[in-house]
Amino acid sequence: MSIHLSGWDDTIIALATPQGIGAIGVIRVSGKNTFSILNALFPSKDLSAQASHTLQVGYLKDGDQVLDEVVLALFKGPKSYTGEDVIEISCHGSPFIQEQVIGAITKRGARLAKPGEFTQRAFLNGKLDLAQAESVADLIASNTEASRKTALNNMRGGFSSDLKQLREQLIRFSAMIELELDFSQEDVEFADRKELKALIAELHHSTQQLIRSFSLGNVIRNGVQVAIIGKPNAGKSTLLNALLNENRAIVSDIAGTTRDTIEEVININGILFRLVDTAGIREHTTDEIEQIGVEKSLEKMNASDIVLYLFDINSTAVKELQAFEQNLKDKHIQYLLVANKIDTADTGKVNAITHIPSAILISAKSMTGIDILKQALTQKAISGDVNTEATIVTNARHHDALLKLSQSLEEAQSGIDSQIPGDLLALDIRQCLHYLGLITGEITNEDQLDFIFSKFCIGK
Repeated sequence: MSIHLSGWDDTIIALATPQGIGAIGVIRVSGKNTFSILNALFPSKDLSAQASHTLQVGYLKDGDQVLDEVVLALFKGPKSYTGEDVIEISCHGSPFIQEQVIGAITKRGARLAKPGEFTQRAFLNGKLDLAQAESVADLIASNTEASRKTALNNMRGGFSSDLKQLREQLIRFSAMIELELDFSQEDVEFADRKELKALIAELHHSTQQLIRSFSLGNVIRNGVQVAIIGKPNAGKSTLLNALLNENRAIVSDIAGTTRDTIEEVININGILFRLVDTAGIREHTTDEIEQIGVEKSLEKMNASDIVLYLFDINSTAVKELQAFEQNLKDKHIQYLLVANKIDTADTGKVNAITHIPSAILISAKSMTGIDILKQALTQKAISGDVNTEATIVTNARHHDALLKLSQSLEEAQSGIDSQIPGDLLALDIRQCLHYLGLITGEITNEDQLDFIFSKFCIGK
């Protein structure tokens, strides 16, 4: 890694466990002076003489003052998380003790780490590439099984492995074309244009697959916002309670009970859905507060990933429903039509709604059809099964670079078809390599790194 960051040679320290009282706290120290600093505080033995990847038990002392009895985990570079000398201190979980330990270490030359600086050093020391490093933050933030598996797969190098194969093949052809330039007067071709064209077509296909996976990756990482829309007394609050399996929203026969939006999160098949129970939509209301609630409902409908339109099967005409469905289609809004109160409907009403292919029949009150609705929500969100073993793009920065890579590959393809000179073709391939390098970190700068790692938690 050619980048040299300010403070790169400093020894850094941070609390690696959450703030607050607990059984233990873990303090992480990394840098060239780690062992000499801790030796000054750990009088029972010479830490530098101990084997790497061992635990040492004893007292930390600042002069004559005993700070705490601790367990030290020793990791000598380069076989550590950061690639540097690292010591992790497990002390008692008192915030006061942790402050005393950190204060004693900083007094001897260490400085407090910036957010993500430990992982940043792991990247700069070649322990992780940039895509893997970013997946560390995703793993820490994961809150479903799908997001955990996806982040773990990327952290272990799944995404990076795919990109490495693309990059190696392009580099090989780039080298051959560059060689042609050295023999330009002899008019020879070392890079078979047909083979190069086939390779670029294959790379473009792979890139498009990764780009398409981002819609699923975004769902896995950020969840899906679902607005429950419908007329007053359609049963929206009852449905919210049924989906959550608890009485979260007030249920009443009085129209207009829900005045504001109520938001809850539910995990369905590994996907987080942010459910928004909205005020009932009706065209005419004399209640000023209810009217504000209706306006908020329409805002939520337009901002949501999926609109769940709930209607009372007993009082909704098929033509009215079809008109609303067409309105959603015209606005390119993903939706589910859900017929409620089928437990009180006659056969004629049920049959009429059954002829609408997109309609789902439920009774929120009796929990009938709720599992079918949950499955439909999942299918609408991900358009198929979540295969977390496959490479899934979850990072918007990666997605942007892949879009630019795809465009560059198309330009290279067009250049081959137009039989452009080798020097121009070489420029096109270098551009492709540039965008691949942006993802994995072969091409980056200090400002970009500071921005990426600033979003990490301190101590990681």
